[in-house]
Order: sequence, then structure tokens, then C-alpha cells
Amino acid sequence: MNRHRVVALLNPPQSPFELACAAEVFGTDRPDAPARYDFRICAERPGPLRTTVGYTIFVDAGTEALREADTVVVPGWQPAAAPASPAVVEALRAAHRRGARIAAICTGAFVLAQAGLLDHRRATTHWRDAAQLAAAYPEVRVDPDVLYVDHGDVATSAGSGAGIDLCLHLVRSDLGAAYAAQIARNMVLPPHREGRQLQYVAQPAPARADASLAPLLEWAASRLDGRLTLDRLAERAGLSSRTLTRRFTEQLGTSPGQWLLGRRLDAARVLLEQTDLPVEAIATRVGLASAVNLRRHFRAHVGTTPGAYRRTFGETR
Repeated sequence: MNRHRVVALLNPPQSPFELACAAEVFGTDRPDAPARYDFRICAERPGPLRTTVGYTIFVDAGTEALREADTVVVPGWQPAAAPASPAVVEALRAAHRRGARIAAICTGAFVLAQAGLLDHRRATTHWRDAAQLAAAYPEVRVDPDVLYVDHGDVATSAGSGAGIDLCLHLVRSDLGAAYAAQIARNMVLPPHREGRQLQYVAQPAPARADASLAPLLEWAASRLDGRLTLDRLAERAGLSSRTLTRRFTEQLGTSPGQWLLGRRLDAARVLLEQTDLPVEAIATRVGLASAVNLRRHFRAHVGTTPGAYRRTFGETR
């Protein structure tokens, strides 16, 4: 299998963390996961490049590297409103024209907006910079609340850690849920956070250790084939239904029902990839009751049918 080529376009001063979001997902060799990506960095001016934390990194390629990229990542841009040079803007436009996917982490969205790649589209960036992005580029529909937005050819993420969520999402889109979950496990991360989850919560999560939802989430995820109603979850947690719903909103930025649906669809994706089970059997195993119900939710959330997904990502194909 040909490796997917990912090139990160850097700019001084570069955030090392936002670069690492892409490098860790796309550029790290793992003994238990076959390498599917080639990763490299480039900048308009190769050579030593300052970072936001004081040290320099060495960049060995110029923007000509973008001509060979299947995916271009812009891992932040500092200061956010600093204009990119005409050469950088044209290199991004040229990469997009020939079919490369362009992804921005955090304030990298400002450069994509300058290149016109976000015109009349939803996009996001760090919540602190969202108003500035909307004011500078009124043709962009800025959504300050979500973790990431993916249009297929262009994607943007919220600040810092949400860049990892976007990169894992892109891996899921390229290679399926099971492979993305392998990478997430190696990084000791949850395998998937939906892009529409909130960037942050207005109220802090409860400080008490026993307020964590982690034990309940682990219990529920191992019983997806069962009847997991809100009342049953609340009973398991020793809480009222109202209190449990509030804690889901505080800690996860979503409702119990939406969280459960996401886990069920994740489990269905893995079963479609790794087994030959009929769709009806998969629907039962993940708690979606029927093939009709699975197909409806799958199309709404994944954008395709279970059969088409299996043909693309199934290990037995």
C-alpha cells in the first residue's frame, strides 16, 4: 500500500505542541501498527526556525514539498492575524487545486481563510481567536464551540489538543476506526471525540474525585448490546437522571444519549472492518436494534452506508 504523504507547513514562531499533534499521529512509527503515512515538515524559508518556547528547529524543505503532499497541515500560525506571504498563499491554493487535503490546527485557520479556502464554509479555531477570525474574514462561517470541522478537502480544528482530535479523525476517514484506535491507544488517548463536541465547558467539572464519569463510561462501553437507558445509567452511577445529564454536559460537552450513540457507531465501524458479520447482527451487537436503525444513524453520522464503509475499510476485502 502506498503511504499517504503528510506535509506540515511551519511558520516562525512555531508552536511545538501544535506541530507535535500532527507529527505524533502521522509521523511516529509504532511496532504494533503498520506505517501508513509519510510525514515531513517544510517552511517558506528552510533552515533554523524559531519556536514559541525559545528554541529553534531545523527545517530542511521549502514550500515545493507541498507539491507532493496528499495532506497539508498548517499547525498554528503566530501571531494569528499575521499575513502569510503571497508565495505561501499560492502554494496552499495550488496544493488544494490539485486535490490535496488542507487541514489547519488552531490559528492555522487564519492562513486557510486568507487563501480563500474557507469562503462560505463553516470553520473553527481556538475559542479565544474565533471573534478575530470572524471579523477579519466575514465570508467564513466561524463556529467557536466545536472541536473541529471537516469538509473533506479542507478541515479546521480548535486550539492545541483539539488538533489531535482532528488528526485522529482524518486517520479514521483514511484508514478506518480500528487503525485510528490503535494510534489512540498508543498515545493513551480516547479513540474518538466528535467534532461537534464543545471546545470547553462554561462551568468547571466537579472537583470531587467520585464525580468522575470514567467508571460509568467504561461500564457502559462494555455493555453496548444491553438496554442502556438514561434511568439505568443514572442508577448505576447512583445519581438522579437530571444530575447525570448535567455531569455529562459538564465533563463531556454532550448528552448521555449522544455519547452512547457515538460509542455504538464506533463499535459498529470496527465490526464492519474486522468481521464478516451481517449488518443486522452488528446492529444487535452494538445496541442499535435493527439494520434499518444502524443504516439510518450510520448515514447521518458517517456519511455513507455500512456496506460501502465495509467495502472501503474491511480487512477481508
